[in-house]
Amino acid sequence: MHPLEERIGYQFQNPQLLIEALTHPSVAHEKQRPQFDNQRLEFLGDAVLQLVITEHLFARYREAGSGRLTTRRSRLVSRESLKVHAANLDLGRHLLMGRGEEASGGRQRDSTLGDTFEALLGAIYLDSDLRTVRRFILEEMKDDLEQLEEDPLEVNPKGQLQELLQAISPRSPSYELTSQHGREHERVFQVRVVWENQVLGAGSGRSKKQAESAAALAALKEQVWIKKNYPALP
Repeated sequence: MHPLEERIGYQFQNPQLLIEALTHPSVAHEKQRPQFDNQRLEFLGDAVLQLVITEHLFARYREAGSGRLTTRRSRLVSRESLKVHAANLDLGRHLLMGRGEEASGGRQRDSTLGDTFEALLGAIYLDSDLRTVRRFILEEMKDDLEQLEEDPLEVNPKGQLQELLQAISPRSPSYELTSQHGREHERVFQVRVVWENQVLGAGSGRSKKQAESAAALAALKEQVWIKKNYPALP
């Protein structure tokens, strides 16, 4: 049994799928062999993860609208979240990669770890079924799901807004100071958040940072991009 199988509590019927999930593209590039890496499984695993988390949130939060569900899902499947899960499983240690990629720190690279975690999900799905991979995902993300219950949804509105928008377009939102008034120690700042040439929200605060957070929170509530035909993620 592969050491990773012991760690995740799942033994592959087809061990080749696990090897494929752990093979970084640099291996094929360095050895100049026909492509055999985890990119296709990562593509599949991403879709499986999205489905499982979407289904879970849809059933758990029956009163939440599509905007809030999308925000919660973005928090759970963010690159930062996937990196943490990959690190918990010590996936970097099990990766097969080219010497050049390893020398440049590839085993600790966030994108590599996140992709490998999704590839592992794709491999488990192909080797078993949706029920099995769903059980694995929900168990692995149990702490995150519990934290979602305990923390307010908009703990970091600017970060959540950026994650949500970058899943639609590579452009990041920008924050513009529109006005400030009051005495030096009682000043109030007005800020608006702009993305794709449209104002998504505005807010005020005793500091620019506070005003930016208020503007991001307003944008998350209004979901203007959906009304302007920028659809939420499927």
